[in-house]
Amino acid sequence: MKAIMVMFDTLCRHFLPPYGNNWVHAPNFQRLAKRTAQFQNCYVGSMPCMPARREIHTGRYNFLHRSWGPLEPFDRSMPQILKEAGIHTHKVTDHYHYWEDGGATHHNRYSTYEFIRGQEGDAWKGWAGPVAENNQLIPFHNHPQRRQDWINRQWINHDQKMPQYITFSQGIEYIQRNKSFDNWFLQIETFDPHEPFFTQKYWQDLYPHDYNGPFFDWPPYARVTQDPSAVKHINHLFASLVSFCDYNLGRILDVMDELDLWKDTLLIVNTDHGFLMGEHDWWAKCIQPFYQEIAHLPLWIWDPRSRVSNVKRNSLVQTIDLAPTLLDFFGQPIPLEMSGRSLLTTVENDSRIREAALFGIHGGHVNVTDGNHVYMRGAATTANLPLYEYTVMPMHMRHMFSVEEMQNWEKHAGFSFSRGVPLMRIPSRILSKTTGSTNSESWSGNYLYDIVADPEQKSPLKNAGVEQKMINFLIQLMSENEAPLEQYTRLGLPAPHIN
Repeated sequence: MKAIMVMFDTLCRHFLPPYGNNWVHAPNFQRLAKRTAQFQNCYVGSMPCMPARREIHTGRYNFLHRSWGPLEPFDRSMPQILKEAGIHTHKVTDHYHYWEDGGATHHNRYSTYEFIRGQEGDAWKGWAGPVAENNQLIPFHNHPQRRQDWINRQWINHDQKMPQYITFSQGIEYIQRNKSFDNWFLQIETFDPHEPFFTQKYWQDLYPHDYNGPFFDWPPYARVTQDPSAVKHINHLFASLVSFCDYNLGRILDVMDELDLWKDTLLIVNTDHGFLMGEHDWWAKCIQPFYQEIAHLPLWIWDPRSRVSNVKRNSLVQTIDLAPTLLDFFGQPIPLEMSGRSLLTTVENDSRIREAALFGIHGGHVNVTDGNHVYMRGAATTANLPLYEYTVMPMHMRHMFSVEEMQNWEKHAGFSFSRGVPLMRIPSRILSKTTGSTNSESWSGNYLYDIVADPEQKSPLKNAGVEQKMINFLIQLMSENEAPLEQYTRLGLPAPHIN
């Protein structure tokens, strides 16, 4: 048996024709939907990029205990489990966060891997001189990622030089090289369509529109202050990048057809989270409540054994289910530490695997959905405390924990998933500019929505009975996933009774 995961970053469900979009050009996503089971109720777990990827490895939530960080020594990693069982695991990716301090333990869990350079602010091409963007000099001290991105783009001036294109080409090369062999798992993972929304002119020309404002393809993580033409501009640039993703997805589907891989190869096409393109008067993700545009994900799965295609599955599923699904497909036992469930029977007959799903970001709202309602529980106080990081790998996104942070850690006995390893309990710096937002909207307020009657979440629901039901789900799932007791205090919830 073989398995291929094609993973996009920030692939927004509401921009995809199989999920109802009627203006984005993406025929290969339509083609994919006809060959697979399409999930209608897939949700994020831990946000954003690397916390979501830790879930793909470990099959469990990590946002209640940890912000952005690497895999921990006690984590049971799905690719490594497969590798140790004699199944070759290969990753090809242009997702540069894997090579930063806060992600650097992920790639070595695979048997082999390839890294394509140049996305976003990847520290790739060295240039010590001045940099001009739109004829304005960018100083060294201002927006270093933006500066590096603009440098990188000078070497990416054609479709075939785009990191995404090369990533898919290397993945196809792996498939061609290993087509006659069995027992391998390939993860093709691109940073696109993550911001900045950079594509070549051909793809942008698919979406003609009027825009006379300043150069703008990288929306901030903030409230929308730009005029409607800028919002429309960003939406069209994102659509052009989705169309480029669609083109490269088609290359994989072509290889599946050419080599008749449908007969023995599991195919998963997924993403980590969505993005706000001006909806709810916000850009981006992470510092506002996780509305459906961020939390509600596309997901497609083809299982060559059940051969279910062109169907929709309504069961509530999450990112934490991907690791158990792949282990199950290859006949490997699912570790007790994994709280996710295999989706293979759900693909076959839409069998239900959970009543409710938990999702969130460390220090932000803790959210729960049952597929009909979403409840967002914010911090009970403006201080958003108490809050701690539990780790033995004290890394942030791009740097190690500071000396000041490390001076105040306490020893903690750990949790069942840490397998007897004591942990550092470190006061969180989620309020600092380096690890989070100083905007209180990122953690305050409680919101309830009926996402069936109000899918765009325009009118918060006032219903005490439904809210209590969702609070009960929230407490139950937090308890089942060993939420630290201070999380209940932070959210103003009663701690569960533990026998």
